[in-house]
Amino acid sequence: MAISYKAEFAKLEWESPVQGIRHKHLDQNNLRIRLVEYSQEMPLHWCEKGHCGYLIEGQLEIEFENSKIIYGPGDGIFIPDGSDHRHRVRTLTEKALIFFIEKI
Repeated sequence: MAISYKAEFAKLEWESPVQGIRHKHLDQNNLRIRLVEYSQEMPLHWCEKGHCGYLIEGQLEIEFENSKIIYGPGDGIFIPDGSDHRHRVRTLTEKALIFFIEKI
């Protein structure tokens, strides 16, 4: 499904729900489309609700319980959800920009 979002995102204001994290979001066709920017001020322990994303710029390190993965621009990111899942996330660059699409 092709979703046009660029024009709408350009008009939206950034929201800052947590220190070091800001995002713009658009609800469309039962989906929430989010552009999320993480900075180095982001708390090390941060868990987004389970979702898939696409890293647009920067470098992001996610340390899972049994592995550590470094993501770069163009990489798809899957952050699982659940009470038994733990991970730590940090940006290895000044900023990391991720595009998420989630069901509402």
